[in-house]
Amino acid sequence: MGMAAAETQPQFHVLAVDDSVIDRKLIEKLLKTSSYQVTAVDSGSKALEFLGLLNEEEEINSEFASFSPHHHDIEVNLIITDYCMPGMTGYDLLRKIKKSASLKDIPVVIMSSENVPSRINRCLEEGAEEFFLKPVQLSDVSKLKPHLMKGKSKENINGEINNNKRKGMEEISSPDRTRTRYNNTNGLEVI
Repeated sequence: MGMAAAETQPQFHVLAVDDSVIDRKLIEKLLKTSSYQVTAVDSGSKALEFLGLLNEEEEINSEFASFSPHHHDIEVNLIITDYCMPGMTGYDLLRKIKKSASLKDIPVVIMSSENVPSRINRCLEEGAEEFFLKPVQLSDVSKLKPHLMKGKSKENINGEINNNKRKGMEEISSPDRTRTRYNNTNGLEVI
């Protein structure tokens, strides 16, 4: 019976994207410590390749892009990406994912070592679920679970999206970090 209970517990798959090998290994270790399955890549283009989006035009111009033969059978439940990367930034990756008919419901979290409020707001307005300041900590990783569950519930509601998720956005400051937090009841979330 214990084995059957373990099988019913879903293991979430997170795609981690960071050009820094040190940051990539750190986020991978934190995610694995929290029992997530992790695939780590070093660029936005490799992330898109893993997700089955070979290039922007293929996704936009093809009605059947979600049936790409290069699409992996591995379901990705969340993407966590660095903001500053050479070539394609995390913001660019976020925009491509949110424009994709087949990937738009996957929650995306952006990470950055730079605390730039306009950058943070732009990412959240474009559809990022969270914006973490580096170095990412275990307490940050624990905040991913609700977004994973939301992603699952979106799939269950046939893609119906709550467009009011940014309603009630508040900025919270702590001595070393500033984060924009929100919840559906227009209250503050304690960090």
